[in-house]
Amino acid sequence: MNHPLDPPQNITGQLKYLGPGFIMSAAIVGSGELIATTTLGAKAGFVTFWVIIVSCLVKVALQLEFGKNAIYTGTFTMYNFNRLPGARWRGTHWSIWLWLSLQGLKLLQVGGIVGGVAIVLNMAFPGVSVNIWALLSALITALLVYRGYYKPIEKGSLVMIVLFSSVVLVSLGLLQGTPFAVRWEDIQEGISFNLPPEAVAVAFGAFGITGVGGDEIMYYNYWCIEKGYAAYAGPNDGSAAWAERAKGWIRVMYLDAILSMVVYTVVTAAFYLLGAAVLHRSGEVPEGYRMIGVLSRIFTETLGPWAETLFLVGAFTALYSTLFTATASWARVYGDAFGQLGWLPFGTVEERRRSIAIFSWVFPFAWCIFFLFFQSPVMMVILGGIATSVLLILIVWVAWVYRYRELPKALTPTRLYDVFFWISIASILLVSAYGVWQVLG
Repeated sequence: MNHPLDPPQNITGQLKYLGPGFIMSAAIVGSGELIATTTLGAKAGFVTFWVIIVSCLVKVALQLEFGKNAIYTGTFTMYNFNRLPGARWRGTHWSIWLWLSLQGLKLLQVGGIVGGVAIVLNMAFPGVSVNIWALLSALITALLVYRGYYKPIEKGSLVMIVLFSSVVLVSLGLLQGTPFAVRWEDIQEGISFNLPPEAVAVAFGAFGITGVGGDEIMYYNYWCIEKGYAAYAGPNDGSAAWAERAKGWIRVMYLDAILSMVVYTVVTAAFYLLGAAVLHRSGEVPEGYRMIGVLSRIFTETLGPWAETLFLVGAFTALYSTLFTATASWARVYGDAFGQLGWLPFGTVEERRRSIAIFSWVFPFAWCIFFLFFQSPVMMVILGGIATSVLLILIVWVAWVYRYRELPKALTPTRLYDVFFWISIASILLVSAYGVWQVLG
């Protein structure tokens, strides 16, 4: 059990308390970055590279609000949703019902990721069918996370981050010795903030799928609490001592969130450059998970047969990191939501561990069944992405409530922070409005 603790005052001390951001980064750099970002690079070339960078940077402000809320309340996301202002149905806040209504499409999305993991494993070990690999992936994932402990999830996420980051950066470096090398002129084109009319749709799509999403923002609350930030700050007793501790742990959380943003921004940028350099120049725009095979074949031709192994390792760790962290995160948020709905007890530590264990087995096999039934990972991921867009709008409203209605006055941020916060909100609402206009038009 963690108790109030004075926060570290220097960077060296703060680094010892990082961790939730590792889990966030592992979750983010999955199907979206590996598949969709690389495809966008293939379609648009280098010209929309700046959109990728901006989209990774601006959304972190919402994540920071959820992290702060975890620290000053010490309570979980769905518990806090259920205490928001607004209409209720059957005693539960409308935001929880909206979230629940979107989860059918989200089940499809993670089912597509299970399929992606299985396809990569089948490419590496073709003697075992894709369906068998999907079942084995579900079984192994459930075994790894069902006990509900924080530390193994944090360490597993860190290992996978190191692996897929190393692979994609090494791959980009090796590319420089081939005819597909990225030139400085390409980078200049990519950061010139130009947006040709034919690239507008691609640019808005890029903004929506890269960086931290609505799901990960919700999950960040659980990981901040399990890491101990809220317990270290202690209950809000209104004292100056509490305010100072809370501010200190919020600074640690800021560092955690910003460093994780740096990681997923760099990796996302590398995936985008690979797509722009290799696929756009060759005129090939493969769809969905065939991207893995196409990239490995192109690099096999330019670097030699050994490059296929390099890419399969990178593809597996990027996709599996999402499956691994999604299982742990879904188990927590569903347990919390079912607790608020009165469907499952989630109040005590023992009740939380029991519900996490149950859902850690239920979801991997549910996702696996969805994949085995639909057998269309790309379609499944796209449908889930629609639900994610709607969820992000809800997250914008909740973050606004947290910032302007619930944040203790002693924790009021700087004016510069608020400017960045509003840029984040405006960017997300603009993209959402454009998406609706595209659909209705």
